[in-house]
Amino acid sequence: MMRLFIVLGAVLALAGCANSGTGVVPPQTVEKVDLQRYQGTWYEVARLPMFFQRNCAQSEAHYALQDDGAVGVTNRCRTFDGEVQEVKGQAVPQVPGQTSKLWVSFDNWASALLPGLTKGDYWVLYLDEGYQTVLVGHPNRKYLWLLARDQEISPQRRDTLLEEARKRGYDTSKLIWRRTDAEMALQR
Repeated sequence: MMRLFIVLGAVLALAGCANSGTGVVPPQTVEKVDLQRYQGTWYEVARLPMFFQRNCAQSEAHYALQDDGAVGVTNRCRTFDGEVQEVKGQAVPQVPGQTSKLWVSFDNWASALLPGLTKGDYWVLYLDEGYQTVLVGHPNRKYLWLLARDQEISPQRRDTLLEEARKRGYDTSKLIWRRTDAEMALQR
C-alpha cells in the first residue's frame, strides 16, 4: 500500500512540474481569425530562413475562402533571377472552429506521396485589428513570417511585428527581408 502512495505521489509531483521550465511552451496565438477578412493577398516583409524559400527575393501569398470552410492557398516567389515560381495548396483549422492554428498542405509530389505527413503548422501569432499586418509562425519557433497587405510597411508597423515576434520567443536577428523592386533592378 505504501508503494502505491509513493508511486501516486511521484506521478502527481511530475504532473505538477510539467512545463515548469523543462519543456518548450508553444507561442501564444491570437484568439480568433476572421477567415473572410483574412483572405486576399499578403506580401512577405521578412521571414526566418526556410529551405524551400532559399531562392526567394520577394514572396506573396494569396488566400481564398472556399465553400467547405478551407482556405485555398497560392504562394508566389520571385527569385533573385526574376523567375516566378508558384505553388498551390489548402489550409484547414487544426481544431474545428479554431481559426488561429491551421494545417497547410501543398499540391506537390511530396504531398501526393506522403499525404497527411506533409502538412505544416500555420499559427497566427499576431494580427492587427485592421487585418493589415500579421505574424505567422511555427510552434517550434524555427519558422516565422512577417506579412502585410502592402509590399512595404512603416517603421512603426515593422517595430510592432518585431516586438511581437520577440515576445513569443522568436530570434529576429536571422530574418531575411524582402528585396525591393529597386534592389531587384540593381541586381540584374
